[in-house]
Amino acid sequence: MTLSAFIEEVLKYNPKADTALLKKAYVLAEKAHHGQTRSTGEDYFIHPIGVATILMKMYADSATLCAALLHDIVEDTSVSIEQVKQLFGEEVALLVEGVTKIEKIHFKDSEDYKAENIRKILIATAKDVRVILIKLADRMDNMQTLKTFRPEKQQRIAKETLEIYAPVAHKLGMWRLKGELEDLSLRYLEPEVYKFLRSKVAEKRTERENSTEEMIATIKQSLAEKHIDAIVYGRAKYFYSIYKKMKKKKIGFNDIYDLVAIRIITKTMPECYAALGIVHDLWKPMPHRFKDYIAVPKANGYQSLHTTIVTNKGKIVEIQIRTEEMHHISEDGIAAHWKYHGTERDKKFDRKISWLKQILEWKRQSKDASDFIESLKVDLFEDEIVVFTPKGDPISLPTNATPVDFAYMVHTNIGNKCSKALVNNKITPLDHNLESGDIVEIVVNKNAEPSRQWLKFVKTSKARTKIKNTLKIEHDHDPKAERLKQDAFIDTLSSASAVYNMIEVIGKNLPLKISKCCDIKFNDKIKGFITKDNKITVHKEGCINIHAMDQKREAALLWKVDNEKDVVAIRLLLEDKVGVLAKILSIFAANQVNIKSVNTKQRKDKVITTIRFYLKEKEKLNSIVAKVKQIKSVIEAVIQKNT
Repeated sequence: MTLSAFIEEVLKYNPKADTALLKKAYVLAEKAHHGQTRSTGEDYFIHPIGVATILMKMYADSATLCAALLHDIVEDTSVSIEQVKQLFGEEVALLVEGVTKIEKIHFKDSEDYKAENIRKILIATAKDVRVILIKLADRMDNMQTLKTFRPEKQQRIAKETLEIYAPVAHKLGMWRLKGELEDLSLRYLEPEVYKFLRSKVAEKRTERENSTEEMIATIKQSLAEKHIDAIVYGRAKYFYSIYKKMKKKKIGFNDIYDLVAIRIITKTMPECYAALGIVHDLWKPMPHRFKDYIAVPKANGYQSLHTTIVTNKGKIVEIQIRTEEMHHISEDGIAAHWKYHGTERDKKFDRKISWLKQILEWKRQSKDASDFIESLKVDLFEDEIVVFTPKGDPISLPTNATPVDFAYMVHTNIGNKCSKALVNNKITPLDHNLESGDIVEIVVNKNAEPSRQWLKFVKTSKARTKIKNTLKIEHDHDPKAERLKQDAFIDTLSSASAVYNMIEVIGKNLPLKISKCCDIKFNDKIKGFITKDNKITVHKEGCINIHAMDQKREAALLWKVDNEKDVVAIRLLLEDKVGVLAKILSIFAANQVNIKSVNTKQRKDKVITTIRFYLKEKEKLNSIVAKVKQIKSVIEAVIQKNT
């Protein structure tokens, strides 16, 4: 894009743009990157222009566009951040510095380096949200040219995009960018699945478009009769959202009925509800499939009415109804701010990124950037609800959060002095699970203080951290959590190495490989496929990835008969200490022994545990028992003769 074309595009949506500053940034970036090329062989300057173009679609202000043009200049050219500040001012310099990578020399490996850079970007975002908008646009432009990289790099970048950047876009309400990032990630992480979905969606396009167009025409006519001026159109679902639904519900592509959603965009909020009534007059709504996100918006600000109807031909269709402003916010999230609140002013987005500030506050003591990123992933993927203060202020919380979580989210002192809670004007236990739309009021008492029992039910990191700090708890071992970990360990034994011994291949003598996409348990319905390296990969029968396999290479598999004569049991007397059972079970895992059951009984400060397991090679038994006895907290280990 030429300089004149660039300026012309900006002025179309922002007549107040600082064109002199934009021209200066364009010229400097073009000159500084002269002679540099991308992996595609194109001039490198195409990249900053691409990033700025993505941001123009979000109606970005002048400072953001300048920073987009200059975002790689400090890292990849001789221009310093001090020069950027002198030429463009502190505002642009802070944005550029926010997305500039740290010097690599300070880090022991690439993983630490990448993690620290993500943390740096998020810290800068907490000060100015435009930093993450530039970074998301940068990632989008890079993902669009990912095909030129080697496969390992493609998968690494795609994985990071799916785990960090797409969820951040979701948190900011940037639905369109999130969907595109997820689809591009799927293309490189699961190329066969991506090809399968693309071909299947294309197969049904004509049939789908015809039926959708008929419905759109009917809706438009009915709206016009009621004098409602609205835009009505069909929107195809993103491939990744289809993939997620197939995996979550364990269904095939042909069972996905809502490949297209119909959208109705009205001028006013009352017209949204009027349009909903018209739709329900035309077709029968499905029970329990109506969501009013206008009255109770999602945590990221998303507002819309969702209803699912059944047509006269038996087709099931989702319909979304919203105003123009709601639509732009649903597509571009926080970036839509510029369109509705001015393009050159009002850049304080504190409330919109309060979740990020809270995450940074909870994790500010973490010295290890890799640990920070891993825990961040949990926070990003957590499902959310929105509840309200008595004054109507929305508070975002994780699913199943309690009034205590709410109290600490409002203010630390409210949490510390919380004595009781009113939910929808009714006194409610402090461990009550809140739901979206609840109005919560906390009654404080100056003599109240946090209870250690609260740690058993609070859901937010903030509440847990504040309670521990107030009670001066440094290390808190939760026996229930430890038991859950150990149960999970048993499941892992059943579904990983030991499960190989339970599967029989008919007519082939090839090694087995359990697919990572399937959590296989004994007696699940399974299918096997011969890979190019002459192994048999095992999937659950309903796994979506089966569709991408060559059906001619399927191998017949059977679960071996559960022969009770192969079941052995040992009875253990253990000290009641954390982690003992996990150590014992790791011995079974190392010997590829499949656990059938684990039963425990408490006896004062001791635990009696009986482990039943499959073992054809009886000569292994004494060796396993001997290793178990070596564990410090094992008092006694006896082989049971009659199992």
